[in-house]
Amino acid sequence: MVPDWSQFDPLLQEALSEDAVLQDITTHALIPADWQAKSVIMAKQDGVVCGLPLTARLCSVFFPSLAHEAVVEDGSEVAPGSEIAYIAGPAGILLGIERVMLNFLQKLSGIATLTRQYVNAVSGTGVAILDTRKTTPGWRVLEKYAVNCGGGVNHRMDLGAGALIKENHLRLVAAGAGVEGPEAVAGAIQAVKKASAGLPLAVEVENLPQLQAALENEPDIVLLDNMVPAGIRRSIECIERVCASGVHRPQIEVSGGITLANVRSYALPGVDRISIGTLTHSAPALDLALDVV
Repeated sequence: MVPDWSQFDPLLQEALSEDAVLQDITTHALIPADWQAKSVIMAKQDGVVCGLPLTARLCSVFFPSLAHEAVVEDGSEVAPGSEIAYIAGPAGILLGIERVMLNFLQKLSGIATLTRQYVNAVSGTGVAILDTRKTTPGWRVLEKYAVNCGGGVNHRMDLGAGALIKENHLRLVAAGAGVEGPEAVAGAIQAVKKASAGLPLAVEVENLPQLQAALENEPDIVLLDNMVPAGIRRSIECIERVCASGVHRPQIEVSGGITLANVRSYALPGVDRISIGTLTHSAPALDLALDVV
């Protein structure tokens, strides 16, 4: 996914206004308006860089007197001391936008870095690492782009991009129709298929009776939610048994309770994808610095 970077102009403007970039009291008091400077953005820890096209746009659109030169590309791995980009121009402007620029780069690079760690943890298994919709409001496209830069795969972008029948849907369907869990699964899949023909359909299941009902109604994806690896193995055995009779085999997604320490134990034979909310909602920022040179 390569975003249209112009769509983030309002977000950049909001960030500049929030930090009162043009009212930098300290810089105005110390730095003459005609001073020029050059700076370098450097990595202070190992990680994956993400967000350089956005910081380039911050300069070219909002402060065209600044020259932005990227040393690496988004998705590149860096080590402590690695040079990432050079920014040159009026010293006062350079100091004024320093924090805004680093905020975007550090947050997005942090997501890309954590994603790469998960991708590396399941290397060789053939299992894809996916994000979720657990994103910062207004940042979804950026954060999902960062997941891509880290080697991950994007889940649906929004509620209209595909159907995902979740636990709360099934509880309401069961209560409204007066049916048990497996019957609710079957009825929900049939209803959503009629309403969203052509869109991918996933259903979340928590036990084998729900899984059996889901398989019989042939969704595109079955999400095994909050199962331990042993439960996932039993579910995959059920899937292979049912699908051996000619039933369409859905993609198998696993989610819930997954960390870097245990993710490989969930990347079992038969699992196609693992979705992890942590990638976007809890990734620590990558430590970067902007130094005047």
